[in-house]
Amino acid sequence: MLDIDFIRKQFPAFSEPSLDGWAFFENAGGSYTCRQVINRLTDYYTKTKVQPYAAYPASQTAGAAMDEAYTRLAAYLNIGEDELNFGPSTSQNTYVLAQAMRGMWQDGDEIVVSTQDHEANAGAWRRLAQTGIVVKEWLVDPETGRLNPDDLDDLLNDKTRLLAFPHCSNVVAHINPVAEIAAKGKAAGAIVVTDGVAYAPHGLPDVGGLGVDIYLFSLYKTWGPHLGLMYVKRDLLKEMVNQGHYFNDGSPHYMLTPAGPDHAQIAAAAGIAAYLDAVYAHHFDEDVDAAERGRRIHALFASHEKQLLAHLLGWLRNRDDIRIIGPDDPELRAPTVSIIPTKKRISEMLPVLAEHKLMVGNGHFYAVRPLTGMNISLDTGVLRLSFLHYTTQQEIEQLITGLSAALD
Repeated sequence: MLDIDFIRKQFPAFSEPSLDGWAFFENAGGSYTCRQVINRLTDYYTKTKVQPYAAYPASQTAGAAMDEAYTRLAAYLNIGEDELNFGPSTSQNTYVLAQAMRGMWQDGDEIVVSTQDHEANAGAWRRLAQTGIVVKEWLVDPETGRLNPDDLDDLLNDKTRLLAFPHCSNVVAHINPVAEIAAKGKAAGAIVVTDGVAYAPHGLPDVGGLGVDIYLFSLYKTWGPHLGLMYVKRDLLKEMVNQGHYFNDGSPHYMLTPAGPDHAQIAAAAGIAAYLDAVYAHHFDEDVDAAERGRRIHALFASHEKQLLAHLLGWLRNRDDIRIIGPDDPELRAPTVSIIPTKKRISEMLPVLAEHKLMVGNGHFYAVRPLTGMNISLDTGVLRLSFLHYTTQQEIEQLITGLSAALD
C-alpha cells in the first residue's frame, strides 16, 4: 500500500497555505514539484551558478550535479547514460529530432504518424511533408479514440522510415501496447518513436524494455523542472545529422542541443531520482538496482491510482449526462479522464467547480487531431480531470461532490 502521508510530505505544495483546501486535478498539464528537485535548484542558483566543468571548486560542483542527473535518471529508465538527452521541452526536442533525422532519408521515403498524438509528437514530423517525405496517418477509431495495431499492416512497408505514436493520449488516455507496436515497426525496418508525456507521470517507464528507438517525456510533468527528456538509442544517434555546434558532432548530450542546456535545471532533475529513492526506501526493504526500483515504484503508483480511478469512473458511468472519452475500464487507461457533459455547457460548470476548490482543465490541450478524429468540437473541447499518485481518496470525493453540483 502506498503511504500517501509520506508521499505528500515530499511535495511542498501540500503545505502551502494559499493552496490549502484546493484539490489539484490538472496534473496532466504539469505536476507539483517534489522538494528534492526544489532543493537542488535552489542550491544550484545559490552556490554554483557558474559555468560548469572548470577547474575551480564551484564549477566542479556544478558539473558533478549535472552529471548526477544523467547517471541517476538513466539508471531508473534502464538506458545508457549516453542515450539520455535534455532539452527545453518535448515539443522542442521533437522538432530537433525531425531536423536531425531528415538528412538520413531520401525524397519519397515514408513516415507513419498517429492521429492520437499530442501535437508535440505530431506537428514536427508532419512538416517533413514539405521537404519531400510522404506522411501517412494512423487514424484513431472515431468512436473510442483508440489506435488499432492491426491497421499498421496496411501502412508499413519497405519505404517506411519512422513510426511515431504516444504511449497514451493526453485526452483519450488508453494505454497503447508499446512493445507490440514497436515490434511491428521494427519488423518493417522503421525507427520507432514513442511520446511518453502523458504516461511517464504515473511512474517512470522501463524505457530500455519497451523496444523503441526514441522515447520522450516532460520532466515538469514528472515532479521536476521544466525540461524535456528524450532517450535516443546509441546507434541511432550516430546516424543523425548533428544539430549542435559543428565541433560537438558525435558527442552525446550535445548533438541534439542547438543552444546551450539549462545547467541549473539539469542539475535539479537529479532530484526526481532522489525522490524515487526515498519512496523506495520507505516502502521496500530489498536492495535492488535502480531499474528494478523503478519497476516496483511504478507498480506501487499504478495500484494506488487505479483504485482512485475505479471509484471515479464508477461514479461517472452511472451518470446519464456525461460522455467519458476513452475506455471506462481503469485497467486500460491512465488516470487522465476527459469528459463531455451532455446537458450542460462546460463553461457553466467551471465556476461551480472553482467554488468547490477544484483545479481542473478545459480545452483541447493541443490534442487537436484525436479530438477532431472523434468529431469533438474544438470550441468547447473537453473537461479534463487528471491526477497522480499523490492524490487522495478524499480529493476524489471532493471532485465527485463538485461535479455533482456543477452538473445538477
